[in-house]
Amino acid sequence: MTTGRLSGRDVFRYGVLAGAAGGLAEMIWVSIYSAATGGDAALLARGVTTAVGMSALLPSAPVMTGISVHMALAVLLGVALTGLSQSVVGLRSSAASLYALSLVALAAVWAMNLLVVLPAVSPTFVNLVPYSVSLISKLLFGLAAAEILRRYAMPALITQPRRVT
Repeated sequence: MTTGRLSGRDVFRYGVLAGAAGGLAEMIWVSIYSAATGGDAALLARGVTTAVGMSALLPSAPVMTGISVHMALAVLLGVALTGLSQSVVGLRSSAASLYALSLVALAAVWAMNLLVVLPAVSPTFVNLVPYSVSLISKLLFGLAAAEILRRYAMPALITQPRRVT
């Protein structure tokens, strides 16, 4: 009998990939938005550094620190999303369910970050880009992460199911 579940190691592995893809999708979107509007994407990276309180730790490299923190948080979010996907919709279910869950989860993360956490932690960060731009960023994260899970995690369950002993 197969469980249809990924091991913890696989959840972590696919979650890292999903988070990295999502974090990269966000950075590409912000770069495109900044280029189209004459903005400065580096300002957002510096804002991440300030928001997490690391400005004093590495004052000479706020942009690289911001990108590193962003990607680390993206990977953590990808792992959480992978675990949630497996628990809520099951990675053997339809790709549509996976995409829907990812979009809803990332919209919830956006709402919590932009409406609750960041106004308390770093109010200036909230106003660096319009809400719609930051929401699109999170939704693109969800799409990219869901695509990674659809391509890699779902087939892994089909080709190498786990056995219950």
